[in-house]
Amino acid sequence: MVLLHSLEELHAWQRDNAWASRQTGFVPTMGALHEGHASLIRLAAERCELVVVSVLVNPTQFNEQDDFESYPRTLDRDAAFASNAGAHAVFAPSAEELYGGVPSAPCVDWGPLTHAYEGAHRPGHFDGVVAVVDLLFDAVRPSLSVFGEKDLQQVAVVKRLARERHPNLEVVVGALVRDDHGLALSSRNTRLDQEGLVTARRLSRTLHEMQEVCAKGGDVAEALIAGREALDTTPGITLEYLDVVDTQSFEPSRGAQDQGAHVVVAAHVQGVRLIDNAPLRT
Repeated sequence: MVLLHSLEELHAWQRDNAWASRQTGFVPTMGALHEGHASLIRLAAERCELVVVSVLVNPTQFNEQDDFESYPRTLDRDAAFASNAGAHAVFAPSAEELYGGVPSAPCVDWGPLTHAYEGAHRPGHFDGVVAVVDLLFDAVRPSLSVFGEKDLQQVAVVKRLARERHPNLEVVVGALVRDDHGLALSSRNTRLDQEGLVTARRLSRTLHEMQEVCAKGGDVAEALIAGREALDTTPGITLEYLDVVDTQSFEPSRGAQDQGAHVVVAAHVQGVRLIDNAPLRT
């Protein structure tokens, strides 16, 4: 496994390994890798002869400077972790190297897909996601790229980006990974203490309760009301949104049997912003 810090190093390594003529996989990350990332790397390794993992804390997708500055940066550990999961190279450029100067992100307006839910609560976030993923796809030029289901709205945005700008690239979605208590794995979980972790588990329990209600034929709107009340009344949780959406358009969905309908949630625990999702049809 090699650690590559520049586009020049990346492209030299790719030439030496006949990248263009092989089945190749790419897993973009912001580092602080955990078992959820490992599952994505293993999925890429199952499908591909060579796998590159990128590590870049992308400044253009952060809304708050404090959040950007406090995001965990553990490159040496991440490189070893990625290698153990099956990566052949870690590409870790500076933002300035990748962007070719001061990082910036043009506005992207794809309706609710970029402006609802995560887009509404983090204005400009998907501008940064589209900008950095587009640049990474151009730089790495993989056969396929793997993204995690936890960032469900991001997956939908990336799929549209790929359709419009990288039509020969296959976007593969890896299943959401949870800890033994049901909490969705996230790099941000490391910023929670034990009490915060216990509180955060209420998010996944609420999603599960909504799944059970809808599986028994319960009304989606009523399940939403109960779910929001449960989270609003849980000490230590500040709810941003809880809703049921169509996973392609990210418009609200109210049919329990709608194909692809997912319940999505975002909330703050101990000042840490957490997201989760689950299908209504299990």
